[in-house]
Amino acid sequence: MSGYDSSDDDDDVVLLVYVMDSVIRKIRRQSRLPKHVSSFSGHEKMCELITGHEGLLLEHIRMNRDCFHRLVTLFTVQNRLQETHALTVQEQLMMFLTMVAHGDSNRRTSYEWKHSGETISRYIDTISSHLVQLASRFIVPPDFDDVSTVIAENRRFFPYFQGCVGAIDGTHIPCVVDADVAAAYRNRKGFTSQNVMVVVDFEMKFTYLVAGWEGSCHDARVLNVATSNPAFMFPHAPEGKYYLVDAGYKNKPGFLAPFRGQNYHLHDHRREDGDRRKEMFHYRHASLRNVIERTFGVWKSRFHILKGIPRYSLEKQRDIVITCAVLHNFIKLFSSEEAAFNLEDDAMDDGNAEDDVGEASTQQQQQQQQREESNDMGHIRDHIANAMWNDRLD
Repeated sequence: MSGYDSSDDDDDVVLLVYVMDSVIRKIRRQSRLPKHVSSFSGHEKMCELITGHEGLLLEHIRMNRDCFHRLVTLFTVQNRLQETHALTVQEQLMMFLTMVAHGDSNRRTSYEWKHSGETISRYIDTISSHLVQLASRFIVPPDFDDVSTVIAENRRFFPYFQGCVGAIDGTHIPCVVDADVAAAYRNRKGFTSQNVMVVVDFEMKFTYLVAGWEGSCHDARVLNVATSNPAFMFPHAPEGKYYLVDAGYKNKPGFLAPFRGQNYHLHDHRREDGDRRKEMFHYRHASLRNVIERTFGVWKSRFHILKGIPRYSLEKQRDIVITCAVLHNFIKLFSSEEAAFNLEDDAMDDGNAEDDVGEASTQQQQQQQQREESNDMGHIRDHIANAMWNDRLD
C-alpha cells in the first residue's frame, strides 16, 4: 500500500484558492475606479456658474448673481455658515439651491458636486434649519394700512376691494410617510401629502404659512386652528380689512368668501343662469383671488422638490416647504431678473383642485348661507356686489 495521503492534496488546493483570492482582491483594489471622475470639482462647477451666463445660473439655482451674493452675505455676516477646507460658503449654498430647485436626490447631488452623501445630507439639514429660522424675517404680515396697486389701479377692483389685504388657500405637497400614519396623510386624491395653508399678497409674496398638516385635514379646519390658537401667530386683519377666501371657508369677519350656490370659477362666469349681480361679484372676486393660484404655480415650478420631497423625516419635509417659501420671498425681493427664468405670471396651480365645500347637505348649506348673510361680512359682501352692479349701469 502506498504512503500517499489525499489530505496533502486537499491542503494544497485550499492554499492555492486562498492565494488566488488574495491576488484577485489586490488587483480589484488597484483597478477600482474612483466614484467621482469628472474633470470638474464642485468648487470649479460653482465658479463656472457664478462667472458664466446669467441665464445658466438662473436655470440652476433660480436666482440671479446679485441675489445669490446677497444670500451668501446674509449667511456669512450672521455666521450661519462657515467655510471649511473642503467647501466654501458659496458652494454649500449653491449645492442646496440646486437640490431644491431641481428636486435632486442626495445621490444625484453627491455625484454632481463631488462630495460624499454624508456631507450633502449634513449641509441640507444645516441650511434648511437656518432658513426656517429666517422665516419670521422674510415671511411677514401685510401692511394693513396699504392698498395694493393691483387693486388701486384697476377699475374692476377699486374702490370695491380696497379693504382686501391678501388671499388665503391651501395646497397639497406630496410627502412620504410610514405605513402606520399613511391613512391620516392620504388626501382626497389618494396620495399622501401635507396640507399647507398660506396667505399671499398681491405681489405674489407669502405673508403667512403653516405647513405639516395631514393631507386628510380640511382646509377650513387648518384655518380655524391657526386663527384661534395664539401659538400659530396668525396675522388677523383689523376691522374693515379682510382676506379673500374660496367657498371652502366661512364668510366671517376678516374673511370674504363668495356667495354660496352661485357660479364662481372664472370659466363659469359667462353662464346665463343665476343672479347676475352675484355673478359679477364672483367673477371679480375670483379674478383678484387668482393671485394665490398663480403664486402656487410659480412656487412649485421654481422648486421642483415640492413635487416630490425625498424620504426625509416628517419634520424635515415640513421644513423643506417653509424653506422654499422663504427662498421664494427672498427672490421676489432681490432678484430683479426672475422673469428670465421663464416663470410667467399666468402660471397656475389650483391648490386643492376644487373648493372644499365639505359634505354638508343642501339644507345645511342654506342655513350656513343665512348665517353668513346676517353677519358683518355678509353686509360687506352685499354692499360690494350692489356697488359693482350699480356702477355698471352708470
